Amino acid sequence: MSVAVKKVLAVVLAGGEGKRLMPLTADRAKPAVPFAGSYRLIDFALSNVVNSGYLQIVVLTQYKSHSLDRHISETWRMSTQLQQYIASVPAQQRRGKSWFLGSANAIYQSLNLIHDARPDIVVVIGADHVYRMDFEQMVQAHVDSGASVSVAAVRQPLHLADQFGVIEVDPADPGRISAFVEKPQSTPGLPDDPHSFLASMGNYVFNTDALLQALEADAARLNTKHDMGGDIIPYFVERGDAAVYDFTTNEIPGSTERDSQYWRDVGTLDSYYDANMDLITPLPLFNLYNLQWPIYTRQSISPPAKFVRSASGVSGVAHDSVVSNGVVISGGSVQSSILATDVFVDEGADVSGSVLLDSVSVGSGAVIRKAIIDKNVHVPPGAKIGVDRELDLSRGFTVTDSGLTILSKGQEVEP
Repeated sequence: MSVAVKKVLAVVLAGGEGKRLMPLTADRAKPAVPFAGSYRLIDFALSNVVNSGYLQIVVLTQYKSHSLDRHISETWRMSTQLQQYIASVPAQQRRGKSWFLGSANAIYQSLNLIHDARPDIVVVIGADHVYRMDFEQMVQAHVDSGASVSVAAVRQPLHLADQFGVIEVDPADPGRISAFVEKPQSTPGLPDDPHSFLASMGNYVFNTDALLQALEADAARLNTKHDMGGDIIPYFVERGDAAVYDFTTNEIPGSTERDSQYWRDVGTLDSYYDANMDLITPLPLFNLYNLQWPIYTRQSISPPAKFVRSASGVSGVAHDSVVSNGVVISGGSVQSSILATDVFVDEGADVSGSVLLDSVSVGSGAVIRKAIIDKNVHVPPGAKIGVDRELDLSRGFTVTDSGLTILSKGQEVEP
């Protein structure tokens, strides 16, 4: 049977608690964390699946999922008449009185969705990475491989091996996985690139029957964490039945050599900040403006951004920055920053190297340096954030070892 007539169901794992992104995840699931001014992290995963032509998608949610569910329902509307859907599915305790015990258990507890859709192929992906990928190319490679599962892999420098699930390949058959190790201290380099290794992207393509069998076997075991990477993939590797898909071979329309292999795990505050800062360089590593493979999101009803003089005639300016709808810079100065929807910057305020989320207001004369400020925070006139580490800590702000200051949603800032 050719790949064109294979039926594909996409399962997006969006239950992430995102502890390392606290306080940005204090009130929302990790996939719902805003990114790049007007997007949520889950928009990248869903856009990739939709652009790949797969229009039957279930999103498995668990922690603090309200804003994620609302975003999906307001943004992602498909043609039900053509049997297209993006369904947000919470943990329902269908298999006993427990919530999801791991990513594999999330799918196991949601097997009714797979039985209802009756797909030939199940694509399973994470919901909190920033990248572009055509999953149809991966599905085609998976079918050609003859394996029961294919794991997408991105090349990473050797010194990062202890941060990823590491894929080791069979030298005699580089398309087959010989070992899958979670965060080892070291790993051998690749035959064609000794300074790199293959890191799992958390994206998998399964033959449906094989996936169901593996999930049932995992559910019956006692010594398991019910994890896709830690338990399910090694199950197939032990049987010699797991293929690797090298992300570097994935070709996206409109991509350039510079951004074609971009993939970021934004699981920490520093990596989240760095990925946002990637976007404001003159030639960004990730090109949001590739309209041949668009990243879809909820369209704001806010008016256009504007830069205006203040009452005393001071000009509002922004350099090397992303400025979203509804932003008003009234006599303030913004440099190397990302301003989300409806941010207001008053006269004499100075914002630099920062990420301001929706509806943050910055009072006159305030100074903000290397900070992430969550929604609905009012920075009073003359306040300083990111200037004095000890002062920031004493006010209850989060400060990372790298000197990044984070304010939580609606957090009060004393004048």
